[in-house]
Amino acid sequence: MNTKKVNPKNIKLDQKSIKLRLNIVNALEKYRRGHIGPAFSCLEIIRVIFNKHIKEKKNQNEFLLSKGHGCLALYSVLYDINKISKKTLLSFTGINSILGGHPEHFVPLVNFSTGSLGHGLSVAAGMCVGDKILKINKKVFVLLGDGEINEGSVWEAALFISKHKLNNLITLIDYNKMQSYGKIKDITVLEPLKRKWESFGFNVSEINGHSINEIDRSINKAIKKKAKPTVIICNTIKGKGISKIENSPEWHYKSKLTDKELEYLKKNL
Repeated sequence: MNTKKVNPKNIKLDQKSIKLRLNIVNALEKYRRGHIGPAFSCLEIIRVIFNKHIKEKKNQNEFLLSKGHGCLALYSVLYDINKISKKTLLSFTGINSILGGHPEHFVPLVNFSTGSLGHGLSVAAGMCVGDKILKINKKVFVLLGDGEINEGSVWEAALFISKHKLNNLITLIDYNKMQSYGKIKDITVLEPLKRKWESFGFNVSEINGHSINEIDRSINKAIKKKAKPTVIICNTIKGKGISKIENSPEWHYKSKLTDKELEYLKKNL
């Protein structure tokens, strides 16, 4: 494998990605709590899916954020594509807000409430089976966290998906090598991750998860695959975009951001 190609440090964020991160910081302004590192990690993945692969039409493609704690990235993109208002975005985690710390089904374009890790892939598989039975021609995208795939239910779903050749399902993994407050390698062994998914009967590609072009190109290739379902392993950096918070367990979740921390985020984007 060409490690340089998939090294997420090689990508400089464009102005759109910086703007989307600023949306996240602004969403934290009022109530000062949320998962910042996980959202910065998966932002480009969600951006590409909604900007390029989900169009408003009958039987449109669907997206499930299985790693629900990355919801700030989703909310930022939904605001960017005018699915939620600025007022709604800034109400994040408020008592009467529709935007909670994990996405719920009453948020626009959210079809399933997530947050309990390990469930999203099974739900997406069920959606894809239903679409095949009804002869609905669309794709379902599901985004998993790398720590999430410790869950046995993920691999049980993988067996089912492979057996039923659910080529209408495209699974993406936010592979930032961090899990909650520690490193993946200190908790469990995922490698060789690509070969594991291949052994379960999937087409597997491994890409730079902050490269807009690589994400889009890999999804386009996956859409054309007919024989097998696809997994795209997206190499990312937790907290990507601000050096101080990159790969920092301290920035996985903040329950009370200080004025100083908030100002630091704004100044360093």
